[in-house]
Amino acid sequence: MTDPIADMLTRIRNAVAIERRRVDIPLSRVKKGIAEILKKEGFVSEYQILEEARPPLLRIHLKYGPDGEKVINKIERMSKPGRRKYAGVHEIPRVMSGMGIMIVSTSRGILSDRDCRQLNVGGELLCSVQ
Repeated sequence: MTDPIADMLTRIRNAVAIERRRVDIPLSRVKKGIAEILKKEGFVSEYQILEEARPPLLRIHLKYGPDGEKVINKIERMSKPGRRKYAGVHEIPRVMSGMGIMIVSTSRGILSDRDCRQLNVGGELLCSVQ
């Protein structure tokens, strides 16, 4: 697998498309950081780390509205292994005028675009979520 983050986003996208309640993903530190941002911003209800599984898994519990509407409408990879995208703090794009988020890998860890602007740091644009 050349791009594990794209695999994670595809698993989430596919699970949302068939309205599953949870999705299991092989664990890594970056994926855990992305899941933390998704939980903090309200796109997923919770996540768990399953250490007893081999390999260790990250279980993400997806969130839906009261009538079953999808909370995650679009999730797409921005930076790819063949073409990395970096942005300074003032160049980070706003997703849907602030209704969505951009997840950024910075020197201070994995952050949302709002946190990047607050901490005045830029970095690699990992993905956007709407």
